[in-house]
Amino acid sequence: MAEFPDIAQEDKIELYFQYRIRRNRPGLLGDIASLLGMLGFNIMQLASVSEHRRGFLLLTDRQDSIEALKIMLGSIEDVELDALRTPALRDRLALRHGRFIERSDSETKTYRFVRDELGVLVDFMGELLKRPGRQVIGLRGQPRVGKTESIVAASVYANKRWFFVSSTLLKQTILRSLPPDDFISDQFVYIIDGAVSSFRGDEGHQRCVDDVLRFSAPIVIEHPDIFVRHSRYNWDLFDYVIELRRDPDEEIQYDQYEREAARWNE
Repeated sequence: MAEFPDIAQEDKIELYFQYRIRRNRPGLLGDIASLLGMLGFNIMQLASVSEHRRGFLLLTDRQDSIEALKIMLGSIEDVELDALRTPALRDRLALRHGRFIERSDSETKTYRFVRDELGVLVDFMGELLKRPGRQVIGLRGQPRVGKTESIVAASVYANKRWFFVSSTLLKQTILRSLPPDDFISDQFVYIIDGAVSSFRGDEGHQRCVDDVLRFSAPIVIEHPDIFVRHSRYNWDLFDYVIELRRDPDEEIQYDQYEREAARWNE
């Protein structure tokens, strides 16, 4: 990854530019960089974001340069334009980490990670937790894949404290009343284990969960599928859903939780 000095950004248009390499000939990157310079773009950051794709963070003060870039790229047979847009969070993280965050084809607000990408996951979730107001994030994953640890690390990244409303980390936690006033703040991340709350939470705990979900603060719900299945809430509650697997082919299944719930309620 190459980074370039900051320049004055007043009246500048910031863009994420990505192209796919059709033929990786010598000098291709230099030709693209020269084209960008000729059109008046400042290259702020660039990186390979996959084996055959490169991404750039650009600045320009010329709207006509954007259309000119699209036209000129169409005449270069060695590359294909993938993206030329206002940079989103995952564009910036792709440049930082050298890989693009995978998003579900069927669920537009669902993002996928594997354990080898925990650093990217922590950065991604941490940036979401920094956002003002209520952000509700669902986190899917099998037992002991690193869900809770990732939430705690992302909270540290976001410079926020964390509070367990329900959890099985170290010991079982089931909150039955609102936390003290000192623990009610947008500087906390509230963590709910959807399986524990659904299967082991009594009426007092359910009222507490309802109250927490009205906080103007970041909230992360582990096992969101179970939470939705066994509560009055639906998927509209969630701003983002994150999936964490040990490998890309691992299936996320909840049969084990259903069996454990049956034993809990015997």
